[in-house]
Amino acid sequence: MRKHQRAETIMRRLNEHYPDPAIPLDHHNDFTLLIAVVLSAQSTDKKVNEVTVSLFEHAQTPEEMYQLGEVNILNMIRQLGLSKQKAKNIHRLSEIIVQRFHSSVPKNFKDLESLPGVGHKTASVVMAQAFGVPTFPVDTHIHRLAQRWGLSNGSSVVQTEKDLKKLFPKSAWNKLHLQIIYYGRENCSARGCDGTTCDLCRELYPKRRNPVKLIKT
Repeated sequence: MRKHQRAETIMRRLNEHYPDPAIPLDHHNDFTLLIAVVLSAQSTDKKVNEVTVSLFEHAQTPEEMYQLGEVNILNMIRQLGLSKQKAKNIHRLSEIIVQRFHSSVPKNFKDLESLPGVGHKTASVVMAQAFGVPTFPVDTHIHRLAQRWGLSNGSSVVQTEKDLKKLFPKSAWNKLHLQIIYYGRENCSARGCDGTTCDLCRELYPKRRNPVKLIKT
């Protein structure tokens, strides 16, 4: 298959597997989605969803989160990796949102990425899932599968994002982001497939015999 044919096949198969993919991080509004995504760095969504039950019972707005205080935030998220830095970032970004953005989560990349603990991927997820802006956040699953499926050379997550945006229609980006993540977790994981095992890898590359060597970032 040529690259554009692989992209069409991937979209078709993922729509069959995940016609209406849900956001895997539990949240109540755009602010709690932002917090959940910040917490997900170097942590699993499952673990984040466990700790945010208590956190979001106490705070669902920037004002409430700031008033909760850094120490209390830390006590509720201590099970997560990088918990001290995350607590500090969440407390500070809540203060900034209240003071600089009138208690509303910014709806543009520049302002979102100015917040502590918010990089391009986090901002992309919030822009896509909270505000419906077409983006293509690249996490480890997407970066891995883009290489296995021959959609990008894997030189960087920045390059992977550019390559995927060129290959897929803009209207599909937000949905595809979730679909690829789910497929990567359930069918084409880092250890469960090497580019020759899962159904989609075999369909895209029926003659492939050697494992795909991945570039990790």
